[in-house]
Amino acid sequence: MKPTIVLVHGAFAESASWNEVIGRLRAEDHRVVAAPNPLRSLSGDAAAVSAVLASIDGPVVLAGHSYGGAVLSNAAVGHAHVKALVYVAAFAPEAGESIGQLSGMFPGSTLGETLHEIPLPDGTVDLYIRQEKFHQQFIADVPADRAALDAVTQRPLNTTALNEGSGEPAWKTVPSWFIYPELDRNIPLEAHRFMAKRAGARTAVELPGASHAIAASQPGPVADVILQAAAFVA
Repeated sequence: MKPTIVLVHGAFAESASWNEVIGRLRAEDHRVVAAPNPLRSLSGDAAAVSAVLASIDGPVVLAGHSYGGAVLSNAAVGHAHVKALVYVAAFAPEAGESIGQLSGMFPGSTLGETLHEIPLPDGTVDLYIRQEKFHQQFIADVPADRAALDAVTQRPLNTTALNEGSGEPAWKTVPSWFIYPELDRNIPLEAHRFMAKRAGARTAVELPGASHAIAASQPGPVADVILQAAAFVA
């Protein structure tokens, strides 16, 4: 039985950011689910993805991009049918770590200087990448017209999600695969290398010249790593 592949988008993106990867996975006869990620709080977002996982029968490969990696690290806990985790330019926090802490652990992130803040009535703040900064910051290796569309449709990350510490992560007990870009301006390259090593990744692929949004800009290599994880499970 082939595993179902569940995809979790990250901040400043939405489920359609996986479209080019989804086509490649479906061509290999996998059932694919792009889970909604509310981007409101780490615990709440993980609970939402956990509910999706609970609805799926049979083995699951769970893949996440960027903040989606932190979400899947928490969502997979308690689901024995989640057999593999794939981190796609993604955070893999230790218990108690927030993605904000991980972003600043090594030099190189320029995300903070590109953000537009919208205060909300509950006292939290929604964070967007300024549209004029989006191409270079988030997805530099796609044409400008595609980046402009993605800038308009981006979904904001709430500061609660940015600052909330992780629970005990699933990567400690579930095999993991990592793929990440050389020229990531959101998550420093050394942070990717550190997290992959700490998690004991079975594979860690570094994409030369690629930017943060590799599911959109480098869908072939990303799909290949997810399919490697799926082959391990099958």
